[in-house]
Amino acid sequence: MVLVQLVPAARPEADTPRASDLLALARNASPDARQRLLLGVIALCDASPPSGELSPVLGEIFLTLARQAEREVRKVLSEKLAQADWAPAALVNVLALDEIEIARPILALSPILQDEDLLRVMIEASLEHQIAVARRPRISGRVADAVIERGEPAVLTALATNRTAELSVEGMRRLVEHSRRIAALRGPLTRHPRLTEALAEQMYHWVGAALRQSISARFTVDEAAIGIAVYDAVEGIMRPARTRESSADEAERDEMERRLIDKLQAAGQLRAGFLVRAVREKRLSLFVHGLATLGGFSAPDIRQALNAPSPEALYYACSAVGIDRSVFPTMLIELRALNQSLPGDRGKAVWLRGSLSQTSAARAFRALIADSFGNLQAAV
Repeated sequence: MVLVQLVPAARPEADTPRASDLLALARNASPDARQRLLLGVIALCDASPPSGELSPVLGEIFLTLARQAEREVRKVLSEKLAQADWAPAALVNVLALDEIEIARPILALSPILQDEDLLRVMIEASLEHQIAVARRPRISGRVADAVIERGEPAVLTALATNRTAELSVEGMRRLVEHSRRIAALRGPLTRHPRLTEALAEQMYHWVGAALRQSISARFTVDEAAIGIAVYDAVEGIMRPARTRESSADEAERDEMERRLIDKLQAAGQLRAGFLVRAVREKRLSLFVHGLATLGGFSAPDIRQALNAPSPEALYYACSAVGIDRSVFPTMLIELRALNQSLPGDRGKAVWLRGSLSQTSAARAFRALIADSFGNLQAAV
């Protein structure tokens, strides 16, 4: 059967099939009945419904067809109903969760789908379905935030290319932050209409030459000031003379490194790779202040995680700032060498459980630290 041959020409009103005939066909599993049912459904889709709502009988026809029909029938239904504002909501949701070739027209265009429906697709359906949701024109800020929260690179990239999405200021900031580790986001974001000058200046530090030109064409970027800040922070302070470092008091060194972190943060140069480098250069205090600042934590909480019997809290803090879980085991060994074999090895290796979003990791870190503090107070 060739599907193209099934699509009928415009029909006069008298040829529009009756609901009772279509319901009988829907309950008939023979190939001939299926073909006639498809022709009848297409005729109904082409006809103008008498009102904004279908009768319960017609709704049952559509839903029965979607659940029992062959793939080709469901695909035609999806294409025909994609822009119909009278389509049954139950049927539209069934098609939205079907295989992606069937679901794509519905996810892209159906006016029936609400935020709750799209969020359900984000949770229950495949990565391709999530990408289709992120590309959907004019998705709400609620849906856009859900996409950002999940942190899937391909879905985030689809959202970055969707210029009609209702991105909040915070959502745009988080997308820019994700572009530190996801290179595919950088190009679309430099051209995004909601990119602000402040965010563009942040991105300027980690994009390539071509994208820097694109940013400079849209915004005023003080390249000289950025260069000076980076040089002073990284070259002028990160590698001080050994004689000065060895003679410095521990408190003075700690304060110096805290000021360095503040300067890096102000210059937009504080990121996960810098913290890994600090550990490799045996700068424990620099790592503590950097992790606290980048994650929005306090330095005492980071030190508590470093001295804990388990590395779980420290892992969550590192995940919250974008340190990859594949890097953490090696970094943990180096930190223990600098910190009297702490954190301890109690508990399971949480980094083997799978990745989690930066927001979830930050929340888990704060919860663990709060629990530890509460236990300590109870013990005292």
